[in-house]
Amino acid sequence: MTLLNCLLFAWYGLPFVSPHNILLSIINVTGAAIELIYVLIFLRFAPNKEKRKIFGLFTFVLAVFSAVAFVSIFALHGNKRKLFCGFAATIFCIIMFASPLSIMVPNGFGCGLGAAQLILYAIYGDNKGETKKASSTSDGSMEMGLGKPHPLEMQSITHPSQDRQI
Repeated sequence: MTLLNCLLFAWYGLPFVSPHNILLSIINVTGAAIELIYVLIFLRFAPNKEKRKIFGLFTFVLAVFSAVAFVSIFALHGNKRKLFCGFAATIFCIIMFASPLSIMVPNGFGCGLGAAQLILYAIYGDNKGETKKASSTSDGSMEMGLGKPHPLEMQSITHPSQDRQI
């Protein structure tokens, strides 16, 4: 989008589109050259999957710029040409600056879902998927899980280092 923005503003600054804006063209031609070098370096060293994606975007950028240039040259004259090119440049300038939001908005949803996942983990993290079931003893009574032994039962426990009862 930055390459397209620079190309459109460079086109807008040309004397036959918008007189007395040559500095705008010089600055944006420089920006477009830097962006083009960046894209070409990326295309040279990127993995094939990424090359196809960026090459597709690069083709889109060139197609949009070509369409704006051809329409402005062959269909519009004078102030209409200047207005059309200015609007096109402004629209893609807004898109260029808004493009980071396309990354941030899904992360906002991801942040909410991640927070919900952490809350659920905090609530149910101790549960290992097993439910405590009542087990019957040999005398037919029901015993519920493992609890702390009764103080009277503690008297019959032997200490491991001594062979005597505590």
